[in-house]
Amino acid sequence: MKNRLRDLRADRGWTQEDLGRRVGVSRQAIIALEGEKHDPSLDLAYRIAVIFGVPVEDIFANPHA
Repeated sequence: MKNRLRDLRADRGWTQEDLGRRVGVSRQAIIALEGEKHDPSLDLAYRIAVIFGVPVEDIFANPHA
């Protein structure tokens, strides 16, 4: 799933480890999300959106649109 996760994280100066810790997943999970090799669960997508203070749709592209 296309996403802006890497850009949003970099804008804040966070490492993948930092973001993973904030949302409760491993660095490897963040790597997989940023590399678009794994789609987040709905729960994880919402947790990430809350951390960045933006709607889910501003981070993750709808693959069905």
